[in-house]
Amino acid sequence: MLIPLLLALQLRAATTAGTVTVRTATASQQIPLLGDTAGPMLRPQMLGPLLPVSVVAETPGRYRLEVAGVRFGLEIGVASTVVGGQVRPLASAPILRNEQLFVPLQFISEILPSFAPMLTWDAAARQLVISPRASPATVSRPPGANARPKLVVVDAGHGGPDNGMTGPIGAPISIYEKDVTLAVAKRLGTELKARGLRVLFTRTTDTLIALSDRGRIANQAGGDLFLSVHVNAANLGWKDPAAARGFETYFLAEAKTEDARRVEEMENESVRFETDTKVSKDDALSYILSDMKQNEHLRESSELAELVEEHLGAIHPGPDRGVKQAGFRVLVTAFMPAVLIEIGFGTNAAEAKYLTDRRHQAEIASAIADAAAEYLRRYERRVNGGTGGPRGHH
Repeated sequence: MLIPLLLALQLRAATTAGTVTVRTATASQQIPLLGDTAGPMLRPQMLGPLLPVSVVAETPGRYRLEVAGVRFGLEIGVASTVVGGQVRPLASAPILRNEQLFVPLQFISEILPSFAPMLTWDAAARQLVISPRASPATVSRPPGANARPKLVVVDAGHGGPDNGMTGPIGAPISIYEKDVTLAVAKRLGTELKARGLRVLFTRTTDTLIALSDRGRIANQAGGDLFLSVHVNAANLGWKDPAAARGFETYFLAEAKTEDARRVEEMENESVRFETDTKVSKDDALSYILSDMKQNEHLRESSELAELVEEHLGAIHPGPDRGVKQAGFRVLVTAFMPAVLIEIGFGTNAAEAKYLTDRRHQAEIASAIADAAAEYLRRYERRVNGGTGGPRGHH
Protein backbone atom coordinates (compact mmCIF):
# COMPACT_ATOMS: atom_id res chain seq x y z
CA MET A 1 0.00 0.00 0.00
CA LEU A 2 2.79 2.43 0.79
CA ILE A 3 4.29 2.60 -2.71
CA PRO A 4 0.96 3.27 -4.51
CA LEU A 5 0.17 5.92 -1.91
CA LEU A 6 3.48 7.69 -2.49
CA LEU A 7 2.95 7.63 -6.24
CA ALA A 8 -0.49 9.08 -5.80
CA LEU A 9 0.89 11.88 -3.65
CA GLN A 10 3.53 12.64 -6.27
CA LEU A 11 0.91 12.82 -9.00
CA ARG A 12 -1.26 15.05 -6.86
CA ALA A 13 1.70 17.40 -6.25
CA ALA A 14 2.36 17.57 -9.97
CA THR A 15 -1.26 18.45 -10.80
CA THR A 16 -1.78 20.97 -8.00
CA ALA A 17 1.25 22.92 -9.24
CA GLY A 18 -0.73 23.71 -12.39
CA THR A 19 0.39 23.93 -16.00
CA VAL A 20 2.03 26.30 -18.43
CA THR A 21 1.38 26.67 -22.14
CA VAL A 22 3.83 26.53 -25.01
CA ARG A 23 2.38 27.87 -28.25
CA THR A 24 3.19 28.85 -31.80
CA ALA A 25 0.97 30.67 -34.28
CA THR A 26 -0.71 27.39 -35.21
CA ALA A 27 -0.30 25.01 -32.27
CA SER A 28 -0.14 24.85 -28.49
CA GLN A 29 0.43 22.34 -25.74
CA GLN A 30 0.05 22.19 -21.98
CA ILE A 31 3.02 21.28 -19.79
CA PRO A 32 2.28 19.99 -16.27
CA LEU A 33 4.30 21.42 -13.42
CA LEU A 34 5.70 19.43 -10.54
CA GLY A 35 5.09 20.85 -7.10
CA ASP A 36 8.31 21.20 -5.09
CA THR A 37 9.23 22.97 -1.86
CA ALA A 38 11.48 25.31 -3.85
CA GLY A 39 8.70 26.18 -6.32
CA PRO A 40 7.14 24.77 -9.51
CA MET A 41 9.38 22.55 -11.64
CA LEU A 42 9.00 21.30 -15.20
CA ARG A 43 10.45 18.51 -17.30
CA PRO A 44 12.38 20.08 -20.24
CA GLN A 45 11.54 17.24 -22.64
CA MET A 46 7.91 18.34 -22.45
CA LEU A 47 8.81 21.42 -24.54
CA GLY A 48 8.99 19.13 -27.57
CA PRO A 49 7.82 18.70 -30.25
CA LEU A 50 7.17 22.43 -30.57
CA LEU A 51 10.80 23.08 -29.65
CA PRO A 52 13.80 20.82 -30.36
CA VAL A 53 15.01 19.48 -27.00
CA SER A 54 17.90 17.22 -26.07
CA VAL A 55 18.85 16.05 -22.57
CA VAL A 56 22.13 14.16 -22.13
CA ALA A 57 23.43 12.78 -18.84
CA GLU A 58 27.18 13.42 -19.14
CA THR A 59 28.11 12.02 -15.74
CA PRO A 60 26.00 11.08 -12.71
CA GLY A 61 24.25 14.28 -11.64
CA ARG A 62 25.50 16.39 -14.58
CA TYR A 63 23.40 17.11 -17.64
CA ARG A 64 23.74 18.84 -20.97
CA LEU A 65 20.40 20.36 -21.93
CA GLU A 66 19.90 21.80 -25.40
CA VAL A 67 16.72 23.73 -26.21
CA ALA A 68 16.13 25.58 -29.48
CA GLY A 69 19.83 25.28 -30.32
CA VAL A 70 20.98 26.78 -27.01
CA ARG A 71 23.13 24.55 -24.80
CA PHE A 72 22.91 24.64 -21.00
CA GLY A 73 25.05 22.90 -18.39
CA LEU A 74 23.12 21.71 -15.33
CA GLU A 75 24.01 19.83 -12.18
CA ILE A 76 21.62 18.27 -9.70
CA GLY A 77 21.66 20.26 -6.47
CA VAL A 78 23.44 23.32 -7.95
CA ALA A 79 21.23 26.38 -8.41
CA SER A 80 22.95 27.77 -11.50
CA THR A 81 23.37 26.99 -15.17
CA VAL A 82 26.23 27.70 -17.56
CA VAL A 83 25.23 28.94 -20.99
CA GLY A 84 27.13 30.86 -23.65
CA GLY A 85 30.13 31.30 -21.35
CA GLN A 86 27.96 32.82 -18.60
CA VAL A 87 26.90 31.52 -15.22
CA ARG A 88 23.23 32.28 -14.62
CA PRO A 89 21.55 31.68 -11.23
CA LEU A 90 18.47 29.49 -11.10
CA ALA A 91 15.52 30.04 -8.78
CA SER A 92 16.16 26.55 -7.44
CA ALA A 93 18.48 23.67 -8.19
CA PRO A 94 17.54 21.04 -10.80
CA ILE A 95 16.15 17.82 -9.34
CA LEU A 96 15.55 14.22 -10.39
CA ARG A 97 12.15 12.57 -10.09
CA ASN A 98 11.79 8.97 -11.26
CA GLU A 99 15.14 9.39 -13.06
CA GLN A 100 13.80 12.37 -15.02
CA LEU A 101 15.38 15.84 -14.96
CA PHE A 102 13.26 18.75 -13.74
CA VAL A 103 14.20 22.44 -13.81
CA PRO A 104 12.53 25.45 -12.16
CA LEU A 105 9.76 27.27 -14.06
CA GLN A 106 12.09 30.29 -14.14
CA PHE A 107 14.16 28.39 -16.71
CA ILE A 108 11.53 28.98 -19.43
CA SER A 109 10.16 32.25 -18.07
CA GLU A 110 13.53 34.04 -17.77
CA ILE A 111 16.67 32.09 -18.69
CA LEU A 112 15.67 30.48 -21.99
CA PRO A 113 14.07 33.59 -23.60
CA SER A 114 17.18 35.67 -22.85
CA PHE A 115 19.28 33.36 -25.04
CA ALA A 116 16.72 32.38 -27.69
CA PRO A 117 15.30 35.56 -29.30
CA MET A 118 12.49 33.66 -30.97
CA LEU A 119 11.02 32.92 -27.54
CA THR A 120 9.07 35.28 -25.29
CA TRP A 121 7.39 34.71 -21.97
CA ASP A 122 3.85 36.01 -21.43
CA ALA A 123 3.58 36.24 -17.66
CA ALA A 124 -0.11 37.19 -17.62
CA ALA A 125 -1.11 34.19 -19.74
CA ARG A 126 1.61 31.99 -18.21
CA GLN A 127 2.81 30.82 -21.58
CA LEU A 128 5.99 30.54 -23.66
CA VAL A 129 5.41 32.00 -27.12
CA ILE A 130 7.44 30.74 -30.09
CA SER A 131 7.75 33.14 -33.02
CA PRO A 132 7.52 31.83 -36.62
CA ARG A 133 11.32 31.96 -36.87
CA ALA A 134 11.65 29.09 -34.43
CA SER A 135 11.73 25.98 -36.54
CA PRO A 136 14.02 22.95 -36.35
CA ALA A 137 15.76 24.10 -39.52
CA THR A 138 16.72 27.43 -37.99
CA VAL A 139 17.61 26.37 -34.46
CA SER A 140 19.32 23.02 -34.92
CA ARG A 141 23.08 22.85 -34.46
CA PRO A 142 25.00 23.07 -37.75
CA PRO A 143 27.28 20.22 -38.84
CA GLY A 144 30.70 20.34 -37.21
CA ALA A 145 29.55 22.63 -34.40
CA ASN A 146 31.02 20.26 -31.81
CA ALA A 147 34.54 21.07 -33.03
CA ARG A 148 34.57 24.29 -31.04
CA PRO A 149 37.64 25.92 -29.52
CA LYS A 150 38.66 24.56 -26.13
CA LEU A 151 37.10 26.15 -23.06
CA VAL A 152 39.37 27.55 -20.33
CA VAL A 153 37.75 28.33 -16.98
CA VAL A 154 39.44 31.29 -15.26
CA ASP A 155 38.98 31.56 -11.51
CA ALA A 156 39.84 34.76 -9.64
CA GLY A 157 40.62 33.72 -6.07
CA HIS A 158 38.64 35.03 -3.08
CA GLY A 159 36.11 37.89 -3.43
CA GLY A 160 33.32 39.63 -1.54
CA PRO A 161 33.87 39.52 2.23
CA ASP A 162 36.90 37.29 1.65
CA ASN A 163 39.76 39.70 0.93
CA GLY A 164 42.36 36.97 0.79
CA MET A 165 45.84 38.12 1.77
CA THR A 166 46.57 41.80 2.53
CA GLY A 167 49.94 43.50 2.47
CA PRO A 168 52.67 44.45 2.36
CA ILE A 169 54.26 43.63 5.71
CA GLY A 170 55.44 46.68 7.66
CA ALA A 171 53.50 49.23 5.58
CA PRO A 172 49.93 50.49 5.19
CA ILE A 173 47.75 48.01 3.31
CA SER A 174 47.99 48.66 -0.41
CA ILE A 175 47.04 45.26 -1.81
CA TYR A 176 44.03 43.05 -1.39
CA GLU A 177 44.36 39.65 -3.00
CA LYS A 178 40.77 39.60 -4.26
CA ASP A 179 41.33 42.78 -6.29
CA VAL A 180 44.59 41.65 -7.90
CA THR A 181 43.25 38.21 -8.77
CA LEU A 182 40.16 39.69 -10.42
CA ALA A 183 42.20 42.18 -12.46
CA VAL A 184 44.64 39.50 -13.64
CA ALA A 185 41.83 36.99 -14.31
CA LYS A 186 39.96 39.46 -16.53
CA ARG A 187 43.10 40.22 -18.50
CA LEU A 188 43.87 36.51 -18.71
CA GLY A 189 40.45 35.96 -20.26
CA THR A 190 41.19 38.59 -22.90
CA GLU A 191 44.56 36.99 -23.67
CA LEU A 192 43.06 33.51 -23.96
CA LYS A 193 40.37 34.73 -26.34
CA ALA A 194 43.06 36.39 -28.46
CA ARG A 195 44.62 32.92 -28.80
CA GLY A 196 41.38 31.47 -30.16
CA LEU A 197 40.15 29.89 -26.93
CA ARG A 198 36.77 30.17 -25.25
CA VAL A 199 36.71 31.55 -21.70
CA LEU A 200 34.39 31.18 -18.72
CA PHE A 201 34.94 33.21 -15.54
CA THR A 202 33.85 31.91 -12.13
CA ARG A 203 33.44 35.55 -11.09
CA THR A 204 33.72 38.91 -12.85
CA THR A 205 32.78 41.12 -9.89
CA ASP A 206 33.72 41.46 -6.23
CA THR A 207 31.55 38.59 -5.04
CA LEU A 208 32.08 35.44 -3.01
CA ILE A 209 31.89 32.11 -4.83
CA ALA A 210 32.11 29.00 -2.67
CA LEU A 211 35.34 27.06 -3.16
CA SER A 212 33.53 23.87 -4.10
CA ASP A 213 31.20 25.72 -6.50
CA ARG A 214 34.08 27.06 -8.59
CA GLY A 215 35.03 23.61 -9.81
CA ARG A 216 31.38 22.67 -10.29
CA ILE A 217 30.87 25.73 -12.50
CA ALA A 218 33.78 24.51 -14.63
CA ASN A 219 32.30 21.01 -14.82
CA GLN A 220 28.85 22.26 -15.81
CA ALA A 221 30.35 24.22 -18.67
CA GLY A 222 32.40 21.25 -19.89
CA GLY A 223 35.69 23.05 -19.28
CA ASP A 224 38.94 21.76 -20.74
CA LEU A 225 41.28 23.60 -18.35
CA PHE A 226 40.85 25.27 -14.96
CA LEU A 227 43.18 28.14 -13.96
CA SER A 228 42.83 29.60 -10.46
CA VAL A 229 44.74 32.86 -9.83
CA HIS A 230 46.00 33.77 -6.34
CA VAL A 231 48.48 36.01 -4.50
CA ASN A 232 50.82 34.48 -1.94
CA ALA A 233 51.54 35.60 1.63
CA ALA A 234 54.63 34.92 3.71
CA ASN A 235 54.56 33.02 6.97
CA LEU A 236 55.15 35.56 9.73
CA GLY A 237 57.19 32.94 11.54
CA TRP A 238 59.85 32.96 8.82
CA LYS A 239 63.21 34.58 9.54
CA ASP A 240 62.51 37.54 7.22
CA PRO A 241 58.93 37.19 5.96
CA ALA A 242 58.83 40.62 4.31
CA ALA A 243 61.62 39.52 1.96
CA ALA A 244 59.78 36.47 0.56
CA ARG A 245 59.25 36.79 -3.20
CA GLY A 246 58.50 34.71 -6.25
CA PHE A 247 55.84 32.68 -8.05
CA GLU A 248 54.76 29.05 -7.82
CA THR A 249 52.11 26.83 -9.38
CA TYR A 250 50.21 24.02 -7.67
CA PHE A 251 48.28 21.00 -8.83
CA LEU A 252 46.01 18.85 -6.69
CA ALA A 253 47.80 16.16 -4.73
CA GLU A 254 48.82 15.54 -1.14
CA ALA A 255 51.14 18.27 0.11
CA LYS A 256 54.73 17.04 0.45
CA THR A 257 56.37 20.02 2.17
CA GLU A 258 55.60 22.21 5.14
CA ASP A 259 55.42 25.28 2.88
CA ALA A 260 52.93 23.56 0.56
CA ARG A 261 50.79 22.72 3.59
CA ARG A 262 50.99 26.37 4.68
CA VAL A 263 49.69 27.61 1.32
CA GLU A 264 47.04 24.88 1.29
CA GLU A 265 45.74 25.96 4.70
CA MET A 266 45.86 29.64 3.74
CA GLU A 267 43.84 29.22 0.53
CA ASN A 268 41.40 26.69 2.01
CA GLU A 269 40.68 29.07 4.88
CA SER A 270 38.25 30.91 2.59
CA VAL A 271 35.69 28.24 3.42
CA ARG A 272 34.97 30.07 6.66
CA PHE A 273 33.13 32.77 4.68
CA GLU A 274 30.72 30.20 3.22
CA THR A 275 27.92 30.28 5.77
CA ASP A 276 26.01 27.39 4.17
CA THR A 277 29.03 25.14 3.75
CA LYS A 278 29.26 22.00 5.83
CA VAL A 279 32.86 20.86 6.01
CA SER A 280 33.72 17.57 7.59
CA LYS A 281 37.05 17.34 9.35
CA ASP A 282 37.23 13.72 8.21
CA ASP A 283 37.17 14.35 4.44
CA ALA A 284 40.80 13.32 4.10
CA LEU A 285 42.57 14.28 0.91
CA SER A 286 43.50 10.64 0.39
CA TYR A 287 39.79 9.91 -0.04
CA ILE A 288 39.41 12.72 -2.58
CA LEU A 289 42.40 11.52 -4.54
CA SER A 290 40.98 8.01 -4.68
CA ASP A 291 38.24 9.38 -6.94
CA MET A 292 39.32 8.33 -10.42
CA LYS A 293 37.53 11.31 -11.95
CA GLN A 294 40.15 13.52 -10.31
CA ASN A 295 43.11 11.15 -10.30
CA GLU A 296 43.06 10.78 -14.06
CA HIS A 297 43.87 14.46 -14.52
CA LEU A 298 46.79 14.76 -12.09
CA ARG A 299 49.53 14.03 -14.62
CA GLU A 300 48.05 16.50 -17.08
CA SER A 301 47.72 19.11 -14.33
CA SER A 302 51.38 18.61 -13.42
CA GLU A 303 52.45 19.24 -17.02
CA LEU A 304 50.25 22.34 -17.23
CA ALA A 305 51.81 23.63 -14.00
CA GLU A 306 55.31 23.12 -15.44
CA LEU A 307 54.43 25.19 -18.50
CA VAL A 308 52.94 27.97 -16.38
CA GLU A 309 56.15 28.16 -14.35
CA GLU A 310 58.25 28.17 -17.51
CA HIS A 311 56.34 31.03 -19.12
CA LEU A 312 56.09 33.10 -15.94
CA GLY A 313 59.82 32.66 -15.45
CA ALA A 314 60.44 34.55 -18.70
CA ILE A 315 58.77 37.75 -17.44
CA HIS A 316 58.52 37.65 -13.63
CA PRO A 317 61.21 39.50 -11.60
CA GLY A 318 60.84 37.17 -8.63
CA PRO A 319 62.41 33.74 -8.25
CA ASP A 320 60.75 30.62 -9.64
CA ARG A 321 59.62 28.70 -6.55
CA GLY A 322 58.65 25.72 -8.70
CA VAL A 323 55.76 23.35 -9.24
CA LYS A 324 54.21 22.12 -6.02
CA GLN A 325 51.29 20.01 -4.94
CA ALA A 326 48.67 20.51 -2.24
CA GLY A 327 45.04 19.73 -1.44
CA PHE A 328 43.22 22.86 -2.52
CA ARG A 329 39.46 22.70 -2.17
CA VAL A 330 39.04 24.92 -5.22
CA LEU A 331 40.72 22.23 -7.35
CA VAL A 332 39.01 19.20 -5.80
CA THR A 333 35.75 19.54 -7.74
CA ALA A 334 37.30 20.53 -11.08
CA PHE A 335 37.43 17.28 -13.06
CA MET A 336 39.86 18.48 -15.73
CA PRO A 337 43.51 19.57 -15.81
CA ALA A 338 43.57 22.24 -13.11
CA VAL A 339 46.20 24.42 -11.45
CA LEU A 340 46.36 27.11 -8.79
CA ILE A 341 48.85 29.88 -9.59
CA GLU A 342 50.43 32.02 -6.86
CA ILE A 343 51.57 34.96 -8.99
CA GLY A 344 53.70 36.61 -6.31
CA PHE A 345 53.95 37.67 -2.66
CA GLY A 346 51.71 40.57 -1.72
CA THR A 347 53.47 40.67 1.64
CA ASN A 348 56.66 41.86 -0.08
CA ALA A 349 56.57 45.64 -0.68
CA ALA A 350 58.35 45.54 -4.06
CA GLU A 351 56.34 42.57 -5.31
CA ALA A 352 53.07 44.11 -4.08
CA LYS A 353 53.84 47.17 -6.21
CA TYR A 354 54.64 44.90 -9.15
CA LEU A 355 51.39 42.92 -8.78
CA THR A 356 49.19 46.02 -8.64
CA ASP A 357 50.73 47.58 -11.77
CA ARG A 358 48.40 47.12 -14.76
CA ARG A 359 51.24 46.69 -17.23
CA HIS A 360 52.76 43.88 -15.20
CA GLN A 361 49.34 42.31 -14.64
CA ALA A 362 49.01 42.18 -18.43
CA GLU A 363 52.43 40.51 -18.71
CA ILE A 364 51.47 37.89 -16.12
CA ALA A 365 48.18 37.20 -17.87
CA SER A 366 49.88 36.88 -21.25
CA ALA A 367 52.43 34.42 -19.88
CA ILE A 368 49.75 32.22 -18.31
CA ALA A 369 47.70 32.34 -21.53
CA ASP A 370 50.76 31.29 -23.53
CA ALA A 371 51.26 28.35 -21.17
CA ALA A 372 47.62 27.24 -21.47
CA ALA A 373 47.67 27.51 -25.27
CA GLU A 374 50.95 25.59 -25.50
CA TYR A 375 49.62 22.86 -23.21
CA LEU A 376 46.52 22.42 -25.38
CA ARG A 377 48.60 22.28 -28.57
CA ARG A 378 50.90 19.64 -27.09
CA TYR A 379 47.96 17.64 -25.85
CA GLU A 380 46.23 17.59 -29.20
CA ARG A 381 49.41 16.55 -30.97
CA ARG A 382 49.74 13.45 -28.81
CA VAL A 383 46.07 12.48 -28.69
CA ASN A 384 44.59 11.06 -31.88
CA GLY A 385 46.44 13.43 -34.14
CA GLY A 386 44.91 16.47 -32.50
CA THR A 387 41.24 15.43 -32.60
CA GLY A 388 40.74 15.04 -28.89
CA GLY A 389 40.80 17.28 -25.83
CA PRO A 390 41.95 17.00 -22.23
CA ARG A 391 38.53 15.83 -21.08
CA GLY A 392 37.66 13.53 -23.98
CA HIS A 393 41.01 11.71 -23.83
CA HIS A 394 40.39 10.42 -20.36
